[in-house]
Amino acid sequence: MERTFVYLKPNTIQRQLIGEVISRFERKGLKIVALKMLKMTMEQAEKLYEEHKGKDFYKPLLKFVTSGPIVAMILEGPRAVEVVRHVIGKTDPLEANSGTIRGEFGVTIRKNIVHASDSPEHAKHEMSIFFDTSEIVDYKLLLEEQF
Repeated sequence: MERTFVYLKPNTIQRQLIGEVISRFERKGLKIVALKMLKMTMEQAEKLYEEHKGKDFYKPLLKFVTSGPIVAMILEGPRAVEVVRHVIGKTDPLEANSGTIRGEFGVTIRKNIVHASDSPEHAKHEMSIFFDTSEIVDYKLLLEEQF
């Protein structure tokens, strides 16, 4: 099974949308194998967004993502990266399809509710920034045990 990294941005927590967003991933069949609330450090933010260093939105983005608590998670399932990207929608909420997380709840490109890895390689890197391997739990869902 493929794993991917997702975190809910500070505005998601402030708007009390944690349960709504997570339930969409679960309803799509993805399994949560790691989950925690934390305040992202500047060091974590710099590692996460290192590919954007030097771009005009880099510093404001770091300021925003470190401004309040986030909920970080690792999701697992077939084609997890692709499935999550489909569920969350395009980066710009105005371009995201209705029914996607960003299309429903996103405000601006920066305050677009959620970050998700865009490739399995990025997912591995991003997971390592926020989770130790001991924090990832392998288990079977009830439906998995029946088949």
